Amino acid sequence: MNKQYRVVRALVLGALLMIPVLLIAAPSPTGKPGSIERGRYVVKIAGCNDCHTPAYAMRDGQVPERDWLTGDSLGWSGPWGTTYASNLRLKLAELSETQWLHLARTARYRPPMPWFNLHAMSDGDLRAVYRYVRHLGPAGVAAPAYVPPGGAVATAVVQFPGPPPAQ
Repeated sequence: MNKQYRVVRALVLGALLMIPVLLIAAPSPTGKPGSIERGRYVVKIAGCNDCHTPAYAMRDGQVPERDWLTGDSLGWSGPWGTTYASNLRLKLAELSETQWLHLARTARYRPPMPWFNLHAMSDGDLRAVYRYVRHLGPAGVAAPAYVPPGGAVATAVVQFPGPPPAQ
């Protein structure tokens, strides 16, 4: 296992584990519920950019906002197959706010997407994220499609180990 892989894996796993803590322990939130400013804040602290913005974590978050949430061609591979962080700017451009709320409340995505954190967000925060992403406008291209286990993958991937044995 090379050093770069270990660093990326540690960053991703650490970010995923910190999301609930940051959302609960956040001091005075930025912006009013449902506002674009609040949406930017939630996107930033919830770690959405870590996967949905190319090279965000590797550049210590120093990616221009105009490039945020455009999806990534870096694959996340494990027992589930290989998944890619979708282009949220294209996806949310297709949805009404009501459709987004329904999707955020009911979707069950493959790893590493922490769909359970979307389910835990307040309606106000989900509306704010939607309004912020729509404010950014459509940009970029669709992320590569899901590849089932054993399928040929044509992109760089982060390889996840299998789940730990049941206790």
